[in-house]
Amino acid sequence: MYQNIFHLLKTRRFLPLFTTQFLSAFNDNLFKIALVLLIKFQVDDLSSGASQTLTTVAAGIFILPFILISPLAGQLADKFDKAKLIQIIRASEIFLMSLGAVGFFLKDVYLLLLVLFLMGTKSAFFGPLKYSILPVHLRQNELIGGNGMIEMATFLSILLGTVLGGLLIAGQGGRLNISIMAIGLAILGYLSSRYILKAPSKKPGLKINFNFFTEALHIFKMAAQNRPVIIAILGISWFWLVGATFLAQFPNYAKDIVFGNEEVATLLLLTLSTGIGVGSLLCNRLLKSKISSRLMPFSTLVLGLFCVDIYFSSQAVVVSQEIGLMGVSQFLSHPGNWRIIFDLIMISVAGGIYIVPLYAILQTTSSDINRSRMIAANNIMNAVFMVTSALATLAMFSLGLTVIDIFLVLGIMTIALSVLFFMKPNWENL
Repeated sequence: MYQNIFHLLKTRRFLPLFTTQFLSAFNDNLFKIALVLLIKFQVDDLSSGASQTLTTVAAGIFILPFILISPLAGQLADKFDKAKLIQIIRASEIFLMSLGAVGFFLKDVYLLLLVLFLMGTKSAFFGPLKYSILPVHLRQNELIGGNGMIEMATFLSILLGTVLGGLLIAGQGGRLNISIMAIGLAILGYLSSRYILKAPSKKPGLKINFNFFTEALHIFKMAAQNRPVIIAILGISWFWLVGATFLAQFPNYAKDIVFGNEEVATLLLLTLSTGIGVGSLLCNRLLKSKISSRLMPFSTLVLGLFCVDIYFSSQAVVVSQEIGLMGVSQFLSHPGNWRIIFDLIMISVAGGIYIVPLYAILQTTSSDINRSRMIAANNIMNAVFMVTSALATLAMFSLGLTVIDIFLVLGIMTIALSVLFFMKPNWENL
C-alpha cells in the first residue's frame, strides 16, 4: 500500500537524520567548491599548470578516504550505537571547519587540502551509518520513501553547496564568509544529530580488524555470497559512475559543446540535481512503497536512451560568433536547446527512480549484524567506479573523443545494462 512519505518529516525517527545528512553534504560541497575556486583564481603564486594539477588532486583527495576508511567505518557502525557515532562525527566537523577557516585566512592551499582529505574521511565514516540506521527506525513500507528523501536531500545539497560556495568565495570578504558559513553548518549538523534516536548494535562483540586489505577482502567476500546485495552494490556504483561523469563534465560541456558560460553550467547542474530529487520522490508513489526492482529495467533503459539522445541534440546547438559564450537567457532563447534540457530532465528523473530501490534492496537483503559493512563495501565500490570514470574519461579525451562522445558511450553501456535487468526481473528475490 502506498505510504505518503512526507509524514516522516514530522517524526523524530527520520527528521534529525534527514537534516543531519542535508547539512553534512551541503557543507562538503560548499567547502570543496570554495577550495577549488580559491586555487583557480585567488592564489597568486600558483602557475596555470600547478593550479590545474591541484584542482585535480582536490577532486581525488576527497574520494580516496572512501576506499581507505570504509572497511573500518563499516565495522565500527556494526559494533557501536549508530546514533552516538553520528554525533561524534558531526562534532569532529566543527573542529575540521575551524581548521579550514585558518587555511582560508592564510590562503594555505596545502592546509586546506589536508582539511579536504579529513572531510572525506569524516564522510567515509558517516556513509555506512546513515544508510544502515534507516532500517532500524523506519518500517519496511517507509524505506523506499525514506531513501528517496535522503537522495533528494543529497542532490539538493550538492546543488546549493556548489552554487552558494561559488558565490560566497567570489564575493567581497569571500574567505571569511565561507569560513563563517562552514562552521555554522557544522554546528547545526551536530545539534541536529543529537536528536537522532538510539540505534544499538546487533553485534557489540565484533572484533575490529584494522588491516584495510584483509577486511576489504572479507566484506566483499560476504557481499559476493549474497546475490541481491552484490547486484545492488554494482547497480548503485554504475549510477555514481554515470553521475560523476556528468557532474565533472558539465563545465566542459557548457563551454565547449553548447558554448555557454558559467550560468549555463549552473543551469545544467540545477536541472540534473532537481530531476534526481523528483525521481527519488516519485519512485515511492510508482512502487506504492513496496521494495521491488520491477521499475529498474525501464528506468535504466530511459536513462540510457536519453544519454544517447543528448549526443544528437547537442549537435544541433545554434552558435552566434558575435556574442561569445551564451548566458542562460540566450541559451534558452534557442528552441533546440530545450531538447537538451529535456534530455537532462529525463536522465535525472530516471536516475532517481533507478537508484532508490537499489539502496532499499541493499538494506533489506543484508543481515542486521553486517548491514553497515555491506554498505561500506558499496561505498568502496562506488569510489572505485568514480575513479574509473575519471580515468576512462581522460583516456577517451586522449583518443580524441569529445564530451558528447563520452555521453554516447555511457548511454550505449547503460542500455546494455537495462537488457540484463529485463532478462533477470525480480533479481532481489533470487
